Amino acid sequence: MAAQNRPLSPHLQIYKIQITSVLSITHRLTGIALAFGAFVLAYWLISATYGPEVFQTAQSLLGSWFGKLVLLGLTFSLYFHLGNGIRHLGWDFGMGFELTHVRMTGIAVVLFAAVLTVATWFAGYAVAGGV
Repeated sequence: MAAQNRPLSPHLQIYKIQITSVLSITHRLTGIALAFGAFVLAYWLISATYGPEVFQTAQSLLGSWFGKLVLLGLTFSLYFHLGNGIRHLGWDFGMGFELTHVRMTGIAVVLFAAVLTVATWFAGYAVAGGV
């Protein structure tokens, strides 16, 4: 058999990462994070049914710096997944396949998620009496 000099399929050493691939991977990761978040929410709700001591433990855990970091990530995941899901819905209707439109809507999804995450946390801070 003669050696063939065919190109290898793209891999991470030669493949230039594009915004579409980053957003696609991020969409999947935020979906996984939201599945984890459902367990966090269930833990918090179930702890309330076991009495004030157990609920206080859950509140302390979620109110710690690590718990707040997890909740912040889950908040961003929720808004990113929502925004990107709406973007995908537009694609299902055959809209927005032009490369410039794909990039523009991708950036808009990230901004949407970031702005709504900050707004949600500021609103929660205000409701809790911090402002």
